[in-house]
Amino acid sequence: MSKNTSTLYLICPGFHEKKVTDSFVETITNYFPHLDNLLIFPTLEYPPYSGFHLVEYLQEKCQKKTQKLMFIAFSAGVVAAVTAAWQWQLQGGKIKGLIAFDGWGVPLLGNFPIYRISHDEFTHYSSAILGKGDLSFYADPAVDHLGLWRSPDQVKGWMSEASGRDQTFLSPLSLMEFLDKVL
Repeated sequence: MSKNTSTLYLICPGFHEKKVTDSFVETITNYFPHLDNLLIFPTLEYPPYSGFHLVEYLQEKCQKKTQKLMFIAFSAGVVAAVTAAWQWQLQGGKIKGLIAFDGWGVPLLGNFPIYRISHDEFTHYSSAILGKGDLSFYADPAVDHLGLWRSPDQVKGWMSEASGRDQTFLSPLSLMEFLDKVL
């Protein structure tokens, strides 16, 4: 398979050991071989929540603004991702979307597709007031915060899709099936 250079998948970890993100990357690249154009924000060098540093990193690593970026962020990394996505877009860059894993308390607003993923139902509904996203997912049964990122292939739950003003449709599926829909 040839390398998909039209989309760059940017992984934005949170505050945790590197092996947790390594497990996430290994899992999603095994399930989705087309994700061969990955860039991982080095949170050992920069604060995971720093959109400023993420934009600097992108400017260094991604010279082509015509290449679409898909942000895949976890926890504090969601803060950096949403900030950098806005900034990158204002600078003429293309944003394919933002997938926010457990970005509880982070406003998720943008004129690009946003997908919210939560480790439990409470986080899902309490975060929705800050932006539901185009599609969202929550784990059921609930999983621990790091487990959502470390082992996405072990998570089952519900996809939530807004339809109309106050109506939401729920569909049961695995997290990997949800990711297949948005990636």
